[in-house]
Amino acid sequence: MKKALLIGICVGITTISLAQSRVRIGFLDMERILENVNDYKESDAALNDKITFWKEEISKKQQKIDELQQKLNIERPLLTDELIEEREDDIAFEQDELNTYQQKRFGPQGDWLTQKVIFMQPIQDKILEAVQEVAENRRLDYVFDRSAEILVFHSEKKYDISNLVVKYMNQKDKKKAREELVESRKQEQNAARQKVLDQRKQKMDSIRQAKTEQQQKN
Repeated sequence: MKKALLIGICVGITTISLAQSRVRIGFLDMERILENVNDYKESDAALNDKITFWKEEISKKQQKIDELQQKLNIERPLLTDELIEEREDDIAFEQDELNTYQQKRFGPQGDWLTQKVIFMQPIQDKILEAVQEVAENRRLDYVFDRSAEILVFHSEKKYDISNLVVKYMNQKDKKKAREELVESRKQEQNAARQKVLDQRKQKMDSIRQAKTEQQQKN
């Protein structure tokens, strides 16, 4: 319901704006951006290293508990009831400790989620900065994420700014990144003008050819 409401609001705003003025809309694919941004790759690798370390810790502790349980099973016939109960209590304590540790690391509010937020927040801020820079450069009024659950039936490739965002983010020198944005826009504008000129020339050539053919027939 909430998602549907958000979609409705976006469509409504766009419709009203279109009625008032020419609205420029851009699209991006957040998943593709994250896959190609160097900072995200480094942060994701660091987070995965941390998670792998925690999993290895849990595995080693579980292995130790399993060994204690196996040893107890073997020695059980030789032990008194009091010793058996004491060892079972120790094993249960160790298992409870491990379960608590697992929840601390990988539970719904675990350290993995906290660390993910810590690692991702700077990336999200950089993505937002890059999107704002590209949107301003391309004079876009709205930018939508194609990978999110937004109702987009079709969008032309020329309105996809994902590559521009990635290029801006991967350029460490932001002054140079802005200059590259300006230059790329000039190149796009020149290409668009040339396309129009080529189309006009092609149309004029077709008209001349048609006239020539008509004159030859006469």
